Amino acid sequence: MTKKIFSGVQPTGNLHLGNYIGAIKNFVELQEQKNDCIFCVVDLHAITVKQDPVTLKDNIRETTAAFLASGINPDKSIIFNQSLVPAHSEGSWILGCVARMGWLNRMTQFKEKAGKDKEKASVGLYIYPVLMAADILLYDATHVPVGEDQKQHLELSRDIAQKFNLDFKAENFLKVPEPLIQKSFSRIMSLKDGTKKMSKSDPSDLSRINMTDSEDQIINKIKKAKTDNDPIPENDAGLSKRPEVENLLGIYSSLSNQSLYKTLSEFSGKNFSDFKKNLADKLVEKISPISKEIRKIQKDKSFIDNVLHNGAQKAEKIAKSKVDEMKKIIGF
Repeated sequence: MTKKIFSGVQPTGNLHLGNYIGAIKNFVELQEQKNDCIFCVVDLHAITVKQDPVTLKDNIRETTAAFLASGINPDKSIIFNQSLVPAHSEGSWILGCVARMGWLNRMTQFKEKAGKDKEKASVGLYIYPVLMAADILLYDATHVPVGEDQKQHLELSRDIAQKFNLDFKAENFLKVPEPLIQKSFSRIMSLKDGTKKMSKSDPSDLSRINMTDSEDQIINKIKKAKTDNDPIPENDAGLSKRPEVENLLGIYSSLSNQSLYKTLSEFSGKNFSDFKKNLADKLVEKISPISKEIRKIQKDKSFIDNVLHNGAQKAEKIAKSKVDEMKKIIGF
């Protein structure tokens, strides 16, 4: 059965390997499996923290360029940025009146992102899981790709859908989406500290592979990536307390579309100088063509904007229709 997929990426700028393996690579695979896919640059989510307007616009285009360069095809999937479809905001308000404060109080990501001084966090940051629910529910998505850090928000979407249907006696009106749990190693860690997630905010550029890095930069970063002095183990039990080693092996496995077991059997007993050369070659093979294509696409801003506007027209037709039905159901 064809799945209806919805997923989004925040336009944070400076996309890196973690964004690619954790999300975009999976999007391309879902598209090629002939699913109905909608991929959104979630710029409304981005403004829950302060943004520079010029930088935000550039980041929206960069994220779109990364989608296109990686193989997401606007003829096969809908690609748009959220702010071009007003139904997301309108739907979010309606669903926010269905969601309960207690549910939002349990959202761990707000606590993590707001930090110690929660009083200074924006209201948007607190309620953005409701907007995420609207993103999903307005398109009758049957499946949503999620990593560990987003599972709780999908559960909230399911709770809101069920409560809306129950409150307004609208059985199965809002479809209750199922999670598509991403494969192992969808969470890519820092090249300098295997206990921390790869992040653009890390002050050291050596901690990440940027999607726009040159071949030489990729090779240099892998050479300098943190490992240890022991050889590569025979099985995953030997990775205990070796997070940097597990991370590099996971990156290789993901890019090779193979299991960790197969990667371990391939490199077991070898030292890291040999493995790092193979990993660098694999990254250059997979990432460099995407990097070149991103840079090429970014030069044509009007092309990117047209892709987004065309996608938004398709998305608006679906989302507005759903919101119009919601409004009738609730009595507007």
